[in-house]
Amino acid sequence: MTSTSNGHRLAAATGIHRGDRAYQQDQVEIIPHTRVPGCAMGVLADGMGGKSGGRKAADQVILTAQQLFERYVPSRDDPGETLKQLVLEAHLMIKLTAITSEEEPHSTLAAFLISPSRECQIVHAGDSRVYFFRGAEMVTRTSDHSYVQRLVNEGRLSEEEANSHPQSNLLTGCLGGVQDPPLAVTNIERLEPGDSVLACSDGLWHYFTPKELGAIVDALPPREASEMLIDKARQRARGGGDNLSLALVRVEALTR
Repeated sequence: MTSTSNGHRLAAATGIHRGDRAYQQDQVEIIPHTRVPGCAMGVLADGMGGKSGGRKAADQVILTAQQLFERYVPSRDDPGETLKQLVLEAHLMIKLTAITSEEEPHSTLAAFLISPSRECQIVHAGDSRVYFFRGAEMVTRTSDHSYVQRLVNEGRLSEEEANSHPQSNLLTGCLGGVQDPPLAVTNIERLEPGDSVLACSDGLWHYFTPKELGAIVDALPPREASEMLIDKARQRARGGGDNLSLALVRVEALTR
């Protein structure tokens, strides 16, 4: 996908792989705005709960994002509020799905909304992440809503130890649970040419340092970067890999 506006374009790609699991419970999409160039939403969901419950939950996240973004008017609507609405509405829909099924569907969420002015808003719940790179350098990433991230924040675990911790899959916030999901929105004031925004599930980021991610998204166009990230994650999983997915957008200057 490319979307052009005001002397820059958004180059984008998504990637998804079932890993070594029997079922695909990740879902990912980048949605270009149908009426406004240079405006796009990226959304990723990692579903959990039974063989079909997790997939249903992830599908609800994508469906909710599509419906909200279809009605979104950049000149009128607040992007941060729209992302909060996405979290709350998807959470509610997943809970309603749970009432009608035997499973307990839950999902993570990682989403970003890029405005024509190149402002970028980010929201997440669970351990799916959004990274922001300037060139190859990581500027920031979301902080997981997970038990091990809490231990890291408290200085009781290092990032390396957290990666191999036996309880690394325990989430403290997600969609579809008893508690309301976290609603913090991160704001990047302006994306510059050469900047990249990467949303990915834990099945992908688990196998990379931020330095490696930055090097790959900076060196290659989004489509090739996505393919390389998935290939490397698959190699490093050595037959024990989770579902994995990513949404990558890079801002490129238009050359005259």
